[in-house]
Amino acid sequence: MAKKVVATLQKSGKDFAKVIRMVKSPKTGAYTFKENIVANDQVKDFLAKN
Repeated sequence: MAKKVVATLQKSGKDFAKVIRMVKSPKTGAYTFKENIVANDQVKDFLAKN
């Protein structure tokens, strides 16, 4: 059963990308990382946002 689930995710998972953005905290000045899963055609738009 697990093999079927993995195979299904491999087929549909190619349309998405995991995007990691580094964000500076205004309080402490430390950097944190925000992770999102975005469709491949929206990656540039996501990274362009501030």
